[in-house]
Amino acid sequence: MFGYYLDLALRSLKRNRMLTALMVLAIALGIGASMTTLTVLHVLSGDPLPQRSGSLFYPQIDPFSLDGYEPGRPPAEQVTWIDGMNLLHAARADRQALMTGGAVPIQPTQSAIDPFYTDARYTTADFFAMFDVPFQYGHGWTAREDDAKARVVVISKLLNDKLFGGKDSTGQTLRMNDIGFQIVGVLGDWRVNPHFYDLNVGDYAEAEDVFLPLTTSRDGKLPLMGSTDCWGSGGDADHFETAPCVWMQFWVQLNDPAKVASYKEFLVHYSQEQKRLGRFEREPNVRLMNVMQWLDFKQVVPGDVRLQTWLALGFLLVCLVNTVGLMLSKFLRRAGELGVRRALGASKRDVFMQLLVESSMIGLAGGVGGLLLAYGGLWLVRRQPSSYASLAHLDINMLMLTFMLAVLSAVCAGLLPAWRACQIAPALQLKSQ
Repeated sequence: MFGYYLDLALRSLKRNRMLTALMVLAIALGIGASMTTLTVLHVLSGDPLPQRSGSLFYPQIDPFSLDGYEPGRPPAEQVTWIDGMNLLHAARADRQALMTGGAVPIQPTQSAIDPFYTDARYTTADFFAMFDVPFQYGHGWTAREDDAKARVVVISKLLNDKLFGGKDSTGQTLRMNDIGFQIVGVLGDWRVNPHFYDLNVGDYAEAEDVFLPLTTSRDGKLPLMGSTDCWGSGGDADHFETAPCVWMQFWVQLNDPAKVASYKEFLVHYSQEQKRLGRFEREPNVRLMNVMQWLDFKQVVPGDVRLQTWLALGFLLVCLVNTVGLMLSKFLRRAGELGVRRALGASKRDVFMQLLVESSMIGLAGGVGGLLLAYGGLWLVRRQPSSYASLAHLDINMLMLTFMLAVLSAVCAGLLPAWRACQIAPALQLKSQ
């Protein structure tokens, strides 16, 4: 029966080409605008580590002085060197990583490549295992190398391609800031979006090209890059280890809820101990948010993207209202044809299904047009000077959603016109014929 309805729908659509084109265009415009903004929202609000984000947590404590203290305000968003090292060496989590951002001067041995700066991540050994970082060659360093301030480095695939032509460069020397570092690993394709582990360098920043031990970076006085918040006497980059400044990010991996509760209690006890020692002046104020809670707290998704999405969905609704009017006009003009079908034994249900199949065909055609418009819209988004512009690509899930939304929209638009057409009395139509 479906094949028969499909044949009738195709005949009807060919009979009124202009009206059909208008309905398809209305659906395509609404779907194209909606899917462009929905895709951008989907990319920006996605889970950067779907398999692990629920077990990764960002501890916060409050080391600030009493100046400007307001009860109930959130604690510091970063940690001091002293607190970071204390929490790291306490090793109360399954894994933990202390880190900060930097920018290092690369001094290539190849004469054809001029020296240049690139982004770096100064971190600790668990970083790669915690964040499920893939390796193309080699591996990360060990905690022992952290303690020894070893001059080892892991580089990105992009930097390896640029300096070594994509070959296995482990064991080679990379010179930075007039210091030689042994390459122990080369990353595979890796970029988490958003850049959750350090939002200070950009919510949707690309992954760094260079990773090296945190202690080594301080020993070599490598340049820092990121956000710093100091109080009291403050400090400078050469004395951040002792300065009252928060400038580091600390992440922990806790594999079950009991460990989460225990770690939060540990943070409270740690804050109390530091207050007794005179380092902390405020009452314990701790938080422990997982990846998605942290991104929500930081409101990473730009507000204009959410607004654009709502506006596009509103535009789709306007397009559907116009489609309803066009379908109503089309179906009612076929009253005579539908009346003959009813007189020959077709039930209201048969006629209703026939018209919904026709609506679905319009939606499918509109989906194809909307998909093309969405590709064009995303191409324009990628030309914008935004940090997230390069991420605007349609994946398979959004591709399927495009057609589902188009067909569903067209069917919904066809419900009222189809129902009205089914209410026409066959006898009146036969008499008029």
